[in-house]
Amino acid sequence: MTRLLHSDNQQCQAQQFNLPDASIRLWPNWLTSQHSTSMLLALQQQLPWSQDSIMMFGKAVKIPRRQVWMGDAHCRYRYSGTCFEPQPWQPQVKAMAEQVSAFLRRPFNCVLLNLYADGQQHMGWHADNEKELGHDPVIASVSLGANRRFELKHRHHPWQLALDLTPGSLLLMAEGCQLNWLHRLPKQTKVQQPRLNLTFRYIKNVP
Repeated sequence: MTRLLHSDNQQCQAQQFNLPDASIRLWPNWLTSQHSTSMLLALQQQLPWSQDSIMMFGKAVKIPRRQVWMGDAHCRYRYSGTCFEPQPWQPQVKAMAEQVSAFLRRPFNCVLLNLYADGQQHMGWHADNEKELGHDPVIASVSLGANRRFELKHRHHPWQLALDLTPGSLLLMAEGCQLNWLHRLPKQTKVQQPRLNLTFRYIKNVP
């Protein structure tokens, strides 16, 4: 298995944020620089990227990014009126899913990969709270490529947090985050490089 971490001491280097009603941690250098760059290039070329449409205000609208939904065969996912069937695991993505699970000691069996061509492409305010993910989902996010700002805001209070997600970083949005907070990737017009984000999730296999 390919080694991803700089050292076995990454757990001690986590940044923890004192968010009300949520648990969130960030490892800025979870991947080595070399592995981050090589994986970005490989996945850009090898995956079946598509620019899907979602329903907004009763109309089908193209999302401002390209994406791939991937995971175990049962991991169907409905988002904004569209049902996504999972692509089979690509070996590098599968290996990363297993290492993220082992590192965080949490199960993950599917992943949404979002590819942003530059800082004009973005994602608006939302929570990853679709019913397939369960009552209080835990999301692990790995960033490759351009450094992008990531913002969170509380649903009911004027609390906000902004982070820089550097290439190779691992962000854990744990208990309470999807229930009580929203997050987004805003536009940054000065960013010219692509960014690839892998958000690992878990969907139960219900008979």
